[in-house]
Amino acid sequence: MYRVGIDIGSTSAKVIALDLQSEIVYQKVIPTGWSSFETAVKISEDLENSGILKEKSRFVATGYGRVSVPYAHKTVTEITCHGKGAAHLFGAQNSTVIDIGGQDTKIITLENGNVVDFIMNDKCSAGTGRFLEIMANTLGMSLNDMCELAREGSDVSISSMCTVFAESEVISLIGSGRPKKDIAFGVVDSIANKVKSLCSKHSSSSSKIYLTGGLCENAYMIEMLSKKLDAQVESSPMGRYAGALGAALIAK
Repeated sequence: MYRVGIDIGSTSAKVIALDLQSEIVYQKVIPTGWSSFETAVKISEDLENSGILKEKSRFVATGYGRVSVPYAHKTVTEITCHGKGAAHLFGAQNSTVIDIGGQDTKIITLENGNVVDFIMNDKCSAGTGRFLEIMANTLGMSLNDMCELAREGSDVSISSMCTVFAESEVISLIGSGRPKKDIAFGVVDSIANKVKSLCSKHSSSSSKIYLTGGLCENAYMIEMLSKKLDAQVESSPMGRYAGALGAALIAK
């Protein structure tokens, strides 16, 4: 028997399959595309081709598109799944989890491996992964290249809380001749400031802070968050799978 967690986010879908010993036997990330349902079908086909058959598996779906997985035995909120997945992944039962997703950013407090509190940003806020992608496209760069370039920049502030207005700020900065490295710094600094603001509204006694989601391998973002929060933020290449891993563990 297999335990499969499917986390369909707004920009990408992550899948984790565990065997009976809770060892990861399958992992994959694919673009969500325009249809969460079609993504769920593709995931099912790939699992079948990998020998993970529906009749021998139990499925739990989470994320933005969790209701679009018709073969899921259960759907669970991403808050619960990210918390459980992070606790297992980092071995930290008492910690704060920062998840910067495509459409929202979540701050989750764990005690004894369970979610005891959380806070999310507004849907229209410019503090998400999608915001970073839009700004990188505006600068004609990849997201990772923009973040690396930001290391060399300084002294630019992007204050808008709306992605549309923030993009207008960036376009104005480009038009005024500001160096691209400074604008890149302003974009990354904006995200880090919004995470800091969320954390300031969210009480947690834990000094352990972990980053999950698609930015988990972005070294400069981790450095910037650590600086803003005055604490070491840790992550892992598997951080992007935290939601799917939590869902698979719940499937047990």
